[in-house]
Amino acid sequence: MTTFDTAAQQLLPAWLNSQQLPGLDPGHKPQNRAQGYQVQQALFIASQDSTWGWKIAATSLAGQQHIGVTGPLAGRLLHSRRLAPGADVSLKGNVMRVMEAEFAFHIGQDILGASHALTQDEVMACVDALHLAIEIPNSRYSDFEHVGEASLIADFACAGHVVMGPEVTTPWRDKALNLHAVQVLRQGEVVGKGTGANVLGDPRLALTWLANELIGHGLHLRTGDTVITGTCVVPVPVAEGDHMVADFGDLGQITVAFTV
Repeated sequence: MTTFDTAAQQLLPAWLNSQQLPGLDPGHKPQNRAQGYQVQQALFIASQDSTWGWKIAATSLAGQQHIGVTGPLAGRLLHSRRLAPGADVSLKGNVMRVMEAEFAFHIGQDILGASHALTQDEVMACVDALHLAIEIPNSRYSDFEHVGEASLIADFACAGHVVMGPEVTTPWRDKALNLHAVQVLRQGEVVGKGTGANVLGDPRLALTWLANELIGHGLHLRTGDTVITGTCVVPVPVAEGDHMVADFGDLGQITVAFTV
């Protein structure tokens, strides 16, 4: 068993049971981003789950401050945590207790490496649909603000449940998604506002970053993957009994309710 496998086995019970641990043992803790992705891959294999895409964590300054990192992180999305619109989500075992309103891109063809860093136009040419999503992130670390980006990457980059909406039918390709207004409502009251610019300046730029990040670590976006690109609003605190709406204006809305 490799050091990466050992680290994954430490994380696995916490992932499966929505629990937390203080951190990985120093002898098995990943020391850099590359090692973080290797532990993440080992954890994915150990979970015996299947993947449906990727998330990008910390694409906004607020998100980076929230988990104590200086830049974005990539994490797998697993089928066991994917939910339909209007789902009831338990907050049991969730130490982050926030929701995020996100754009999601569906990948229509493999995005492979080239002799240069892929451009936004090259990446977007491989996208065949836009969706709306609500992410309810979580961490398997009790002290997630301070464990560092390598350990956070190992833990699927704070992946939790994702409420995935249907394909957006309003024409969107020519929209300035960076300027697109998004708001979050709790029990019908607006509690958060933002725009696509909070996502690395533009959700399309965030997707381009992810495509190149994965290629740089021996991975790539595949046909059929969905990528949630990061929160358009400052992460909104949630509690049991809350009914939340992520409102993307003419692109649609998506809802979620929180239970014990």
